[in-house]
Amino acid sequence: MSRPAPPALTLPPWLAHALRAQRGPVPWSAVVRGALAAGPLLCAAVLADRTSLGVVAAIAAMLAGINDRPGSRRAAVKRLGAPALAGAAGLFVGTYAGEQVGAVPLTLLLTGLGLIAGGISAVGPVASAAGTQLLVASAVGAGMPLPENGWLRALAYLAGAAWLLGLRLVLPTPGSLAGDFRFDGERDAVAGVYDAIAELLVAVGTDDATARRAALTAALDHAQDALTGPRLRRYASSSAERRLHAQYAAALPLGEAATALAWVGEPVPARASEGPRRLAAAVRGNTHTGPLPAPSLPHARLRSRGETPIAPALRALDDALLHAAEAFDRVSGTSDLHTRRRTAKDVVRSMAGAGGREYGLRVALCFGASAAIAQALHHARWYGQHEHWYWLPATAVFLVKPDLGPLASRVLCRAAGTVLGALLFAGFAAVLPRPEGLIALVALSGALIPVATRHFAAQTAVVTVLVLALVMVGGEPQASVSRIVETLLACAIVLVVGHLPMPGQRGGGVRARLDGAAGAAYAYLAHVMRESGALRRESDRALRWTLRREAYRALAETRTAIALASAELPALARHTEGAEEVVATLERLVDTTTACAVHLDDSGRLTPVQTAQLTELLDELAEERDRAGLRLPEAPELRLAG
Repeated sequence: MSRPAPPALTLPPWLAHALRAQRGPVPWSAVVRGALAAGPLLCAAVLADRTSLGVVAAIAAMLAGINDRPGSRRAAVKRLGAPALAGAAGLFVGTYAGEQVGAVPLTLLLTGLGLIAGGISAVGPVASAAGTQLLVASAVGAGMPLPENGWLRALAYLAGAAWLLGLRLVLPTPGSLAGDFRFDGERDAVAGVYDAIAELLVAVGTDDATARRAALTAALDHAQDALTGPRLRRYASSSAERRLHAQYAAALPLGEAATALAWVGEPVPARASEGPRRLAAAVRGNTHTGPLPAPSLPHARLRSRGETPIAPALRALDDALLHAAEAFDRVSGTSDLHTRRRTAKDVVRSMAGAGGREYGLRVALCFGASAAIAQALHHARWYGQHEHWYWLPATAVFLVKPDLGPLASRVLCRAAGTVLGALLFAGFAAVLPRPEGLIALVALSGALIPVATRHFAAQTAVVTVLVLALVMVGGEPQASVSRIVETLLACAIVLVVGHLPMPGQRGGGVRARLDGAAGAAYAYLAHVMRESGALRRESDRALRWTLRREAYRALAETRTAIALASAELPALARHTEGAEEVVATLERLVDTTTACAVHLDDSGRLTPVQTAQLTELLDELAEERDRAGLRLPEAPELRLAG
């Protein structure tokens, strides 16, 4: 008799997250830009006998390289430019503060900057990167001994970031030379939406449908971001831009119909995915679509209205495909993205909300405490030479960022990456010629950053090698040991502050996002029900698609926040228990609302089954909200057609 197999070893979530790495193809274009960024800047500065300014420019290029992610060129202007401006401002303020004020006022100033930057970071990814560079650069400006004054350092910082941004805008990416390479990122993003629609249609009626719908949401988010950058060469490229916007807009009704089909759950004809795939190829190659196959079977059109739940969705898919074909044949189209831009009021609300307050306080405590301890060590005779006290607060800034992973995972990865990077650099420093070998090491590290960003430990190791090389090129001694010691000290500070009780309810970031997602879902539902008699008007449909996009995007961001919170240590993870069940029910509510919208377009009224499902989902949300102790917006009172 065979023995039963031993149970598989299950790692705790916080440890499993630390061992997990992102996957995907190597971003060769970003690797080339990384190699041409910090290293050549530093080399030019050394040849011009302005090494210290070259070090500042290389630091800016390194931080910009961390933010150099896949996407369109125009979106990269904001993604790289806004954090660089914040970093230059931080360097300017930090330099003059470090020269003019004592240790205590400087610590208070840095603490105040931490509070502001932490609140800003709750607004979104670009704002988070800007807050990070603001704090890192302010610490560097206050603590790095350089001969130049503050405004010259800030200009060097901007020059380093502008150099990498210029490479991002000018250099073509692989496969982009077939057309206007300036829009290759936008074309690829829009084509990805049509590919995701095709994959969802293939998965309809299978267990993979939910995951495919989530992938469609991610593709739409990516395309939306790619098309919202600043307009470059407005008059020369306006026609091409408008066409891309129109192609994106044409994907919205297709995605809506595909989501409705996934909600029904009945498999669709295999040929239904052929049309979106041909549209994807036309966008990617900047060509005409040619003839498109009809997605639905002939007998689906002959069924009586309302006889079967799948018929309205099939007809909607057919109509959306014809609409897309017309949009693709036009020379130009509308530039309306069907999105609502974030206002100043929205930004202030995010900063002052529960998530912004909690994160701002933690960043302020970590940044201020690390700056105070670092300066105390700097003036302590028993500690020895301590020229790089800014390393401690700068390290704490990265460690306190929740968008880099759960707290325990961040600490483990940072410690392991720093030790590995410091040991590697010690070996390189022993054999490489100076400064030529160290400059080459900086260039190599810059090339590795786009690949290393897939795992925080790998990114930390590469950045450690690059920073230590910059320090030695600047004329200072090898500092691997002090780098390790201060990183471990920063890890301890962040771990302590991360578990301190704060005013208000814990898990504020997740709760704030869940609150926003619930509000967006309810607004979408209320619009579909309220405007059911007029949904055939194009303006009403455009608003419906805007609300639908906002609801799905808010839900996706909430899921990401919940996944990170659930991988925290148990003492922190317990504060967001029950949130995952609520967001799953909200997703089902939005899916059902989408199916109802398609059905209302077709017949003007809901079936009793759809009415009952909406009512049941709203009741279920109320129960889950009360059970988890969450404060969510009240569901709208709906007058359901039935």
